[in-house]
Amino acid sequence: MLDFLRVLFIPLVPIYAIIIGVRNFLFDIKVFKSKKVNAKVVSVGNLTVGGSGKTPTVIYVSKLLKSAGIRAGVLSRGYGRTSKGYLLVSDGNEIKADVETCGDEIYQTMLECLLPAAVSEERVLGAEKLIKDFSVNALVLDDAYQHRWIHRDVNLLIFEQRFLLSKNKLRKLGLPTGNMREPLSQTKRADVIIINRKFSHKQNLPEEFSKYFNGKKIFTAFFKAIGFVDIKTHVFYKPEEFRGQKSLVVSAVANPYSFLNALRQIDVETTNKMIFRDHKIYTENDVQEIRKQFYATNAQSVLTTHKDAVKLSQFNREMDDIDIYYLKIELDFDQKSEFDNYILSKFN
Repeated sequence: MLDFLRVLFIPLVPIYAIIIGVRNFLFDIKVFKSKKVNAKVVSVGNLTVGGSGKTPTVIYVSKLLKSAGIRAGVLSRGYGRTSKGYLLVSDGNEIKADVETCGDEIYQTMLECLLPAAVSEERVLGAEKLIKDFSVNALVLDDAYQHRWIHRDVNLLIFEQRFLLSKNKLRKLGLPTGNMREPLSQTKRADVIIINRKFSHKQNLPEEFSKYFNGKKIFTAFFKAIGFVDIKTHVFYKPEEFRGQKSLVVSAVANPYSFLNALRQIDVETTNKMIFRDHKIYTENDVQEIRKQFYATNAQSVLTTHKDAVKLSQFNREMDDIDIYYLKIELDFDQKSEFDNYILSKFN
């Protein structure tokens, strides 16, 4: 059914491509100009729609800068939030907004790495305010590869390995049929390309990508399953404690394949699952349906992602009779020292 809908939208692909092409051309010839702000800027983004691992990368870079003693901040658009305009998410000491008003991704980032952070549709204005109010000298931009109005000192471009290896030609077309926000030729704007293999083994990419990636700094990243965390008590458990367990899997992320694959590698049963659309805002009715499925499937636990957990945690009282945990993951690099040194060298 999904591929059928993709085919229906094929006539719109050239129209979208022309709009994106004209916009990029106007930036390239300086009719549209990027504005510099009073801080070094690291942008994290992708060419595809969702699921590449932007949030874990933002968390990794933010932690790296913080551990190096660099006064860093994080700025996001706040996709899916209920608020508008500039909103302070964290002052670096505590979180000042709830997940619904700021968005699940920036909220998750702050739970992992507390830094001055804000959301703003207008990145330049948001960046200037965050820099002024908190004297940050480094700014991590979340999902900003296409937001060319703000100058960046490092442009990180992430690809999911599974997407690059996919044989589905429809997915590799531009929006609205495919998953491409921009054509592969726009890798030319990247300083660094990150191939995220997630929980899969590293594989050689098809030759077709060599002309786009040649001359670029290329790093391969992967996810590590650290363990499970009880959403209500925050108690941490090792992955092996869930081995062989029959669970109800709940997920509302762009690409649940990686999450399910991680659970299977730990030998967790994933037959019973509830998959929702990305950035879903859970309601009390959803929670009651989760409880219903939990008992109907005789599950021992409900397992979800960290991104979902930050939204489901507001229903702790409604879920006091079921055990629910999120899988804690971390991003790492096959060339960790080289990647860390490259990023930090930009702040010398």
